[in-house]
Amino acid sequence: MVAGSTLGLSGCSLVDILSGDFFSSWKDEAESKREQIVQGSAKNAEAPQIAKAQPQTKTARNPSAMPLERYDARYLSFHHTHTGEKLKLTYWENGKYLRDALAEVNHHLRDHRNNEVTQMDRDLLDQLFVLHKKLDTDKPFHIISGYRSPRTNEMLRRQGRGVAKRSMHMTGKAIDIRVPGHSLSQVRLAALSMHSGGVGYYPSSQFVHLDTGRVRRW
Repeated sequence: MVAGSTLGLSGCSLVDILSGDFFSSWKDEAESKREQIVQGSAKNAEAPQIAKAQPQTKTARNPSAMPLERYDARYLSFHHTHTGEKLKLTYWENGKYLRDALAEVNHHLRDHRNNEVTQMDRDLLDQLFVLHKKLDTDKPFHIISGYRSPRTNEMLRRQGRGVAKRSMHMTGKAIDIRVPGHSLSQVRLAALSMHSGGVGYYPSSQFVHLDTGRVRRW
């Protein structure tokens, strides 16, 4: 039994150990264990590779924030506080945006200082449409600022108006508004509930800023 204990083979007699059959059996068992260890190591080595191959989940806007699919048509009404112009139209119908209507919106929301026009972001128009529904009003949006050309934006920055150097107004992706019959705080809370872009609150200047950038607030 001493020999068996020394070899780590407790329970085996010296006669068993000296037997050729024992060594054959012990060798087979050792080989089997070694193969299991190798296979286990291989599986562990493959695990990180499989994990790396998994697609990364991207953060998306809340799909329920803008339930546009329930409406057969989308419409907007504006009153520009600088030009006095008014506009009311349907800009989306029968599953598509209406080109002529979008052109009218682009002109209405132009840079009123130099009459430059750009293509306003359609997502911004959809934000305004949903905001109108959330506020449950038929009053037009009062437009404080729509599109701002780079030249106008730089001029306002130099005047110390608190305008961002890379303002989203310059790409037609932002708008400053107020809504008659609703306080700015009500408009702000309704806009925040959409979880669909940036919302800025400017009570001293009497407007709420909306844009189609990442979801954030200030």
